[in-house]
Amino acid sequence: MHEIETDRLRLRPFRADDLETFVAYRSDPDVARHQSWECPYSTDAAQAFLESQRGLRFGQPGEWLQLAIVERETDTVCGDCGVRVVTDQPGTAEIGITLAAAHQRKGVATEALTALVGELFDRLGLHRVFAAADDRNVSVHRLLERLGFRREARLVEADWFKGEWSTLRVYALLEREWRGGRDVSRRPRPPS
Repeated sequence: MHEIETDRLRLRPFRADDLETFVAYRSDPDVARHQSWECPYSTDAAQAFLESQRGLRFGQPGEWLQLAIVERETDTVCGDCGVRVVTDQPGTAEIGITLAAAHQRKGVATEALTALVGELFDRLGLHRVFAAADDRNVSVHRLLERLGFRREARLVEADWFKGEWSTLRVYALLEREWRGGRDVSRRPRPPS
């Protein structure tokens, strides 16, 4: 069971007792707007998804691994971040993040993704991390740019998504860019 800790957060695999919170924030139309699931998010879909996560290992190529973002002080699930080490390119992973509305605009996403990206480069020794975001999801664009990601592409109406053509932005960061632009005092703490 892989966990990543920061000053305020713990990124960990989901547990059965996270189900109610998981369903609640994924059922929020504003949270689900740019995400792949339908809203409201059913308990059955959540249970099936959490069951599909069993046996997945951090850094294992192929499937998306979702890690719960948990406030360490209160043990409250704030959202989740996902990582998928791709199978068609060596040393490459895709990331994503979802936060409950109550935890947005508090630095949680920045702290969680900083920890996740650091783990991918530092622990797994990856070469490149990328993310794709809906062109209208300005808050995610700002988050990725704040973390040092560069916009590599804008794919106009390239994705049929929730009944309409959607434009995607692709952001990426290389390991050497991460090393060159990071303040080591902001790195995640090693697990205790």
